[in-house]
Amino acid sequence: MAAGEWLVSSLQLRKFGRRGATAMAALLAGCSPVAVLNGLSPDRLAASGIAYGDDPRQKLDVYAPTPGTVAAPIVLFIYGGNWRMGGRAMYRFAGAALAARGCVVVIADYRLYPQVLFPEFLRDGALAARWARDHAEKYGADPRRLFLMGHSAGAYNAAMLALDSRWLSNVAMASSDIAGMIGVAGPYDFLPLEDPILVEIFGGNGSAIAPTQPIEHADGRNPPMLLLAGDADTTVRPANTVRLARRIGERGGPVHSRIYAGVGHEAIIGALASPLTFLAPTLQDTMNFIASPSNSGPGG
Repeated sequence: MAAGEWLVSSLQLRKFGRRGATAMAALLAGCSPVAVLNGLSPDRLAASGIAYGDDPRQKLDVYAPTPGTVAAPIVLFIYGGNWRMGGRAMYRFAGAALAARGCVVVIADYRLYPQVLFPEFLRDGALAARWARDHAEKYGADPRRLFLMGHSAGAYNAAMLALDSRWLSNVAMASSDIAGMIGVAGPYDFLPLEDPILVEIFGGNGSAIAPTQPIEHADGRNPPMLLLAGDADTTVRPANTVRLARRIGERGGPVHSRIYAGVGHEAIIGALASPLTFLAPTLQDTMNFIASPSNSGPGG
């Protein structure tokens, strides 16, 4: 879906009534919906275009809360785009929303198809996580309160970093360095592959690619995880969230999951923005989890 169209499609007026109609009117007033959301977001950008690696795609932005904040949580936000599209500037609204609630937020670009295939985007995520931990104090954050958060393909990336220790170990980190992971509408158990490009990205469609699935790495030793999805999501079926939460719970790991009624794939992330929080409680649930990740017990 083209940039901008994703948010328009999420505003289902029959479900959200007059408030939805008002939001739609505002978002269609001559600008791209993402541009409108970003324009309405508070200016929390503290640094832009910082390199965390050598590739031109390995750059990040930092959003910060009120100056003088100390020991804030730091959130690495990983956007989606089917591992083949996306850019950090599109998600200014997400960085600003979390920063306004007291978080330091890092939004990193990462290498995409066709430049790279699995697992290179996970290597980029691990590098960005290491950068976030190492630079947390510069922006008033506590490096011990590092959270991974992702939407769609970004939730997959975040889940793999949290569940499969190989990727963080490549940058001299461990799962114990992650205070928690928030997955929003993520694909965690999506074999067999039907899209030929995904077949290429993940290296085939046989049993050998099972380890590319986050659910295969759920062994109960993960950091606390919050998994959110909407039951109206036809892009990434919420069964992905249900199955991963169940598997982690069965293994005794800390996980909490919530399925929002009537919420689709785009609305669940658009709801981070202040004009659209009525779409879903994504922001409040995320902040509650960040405040007390240990309260998410086994089994969700």
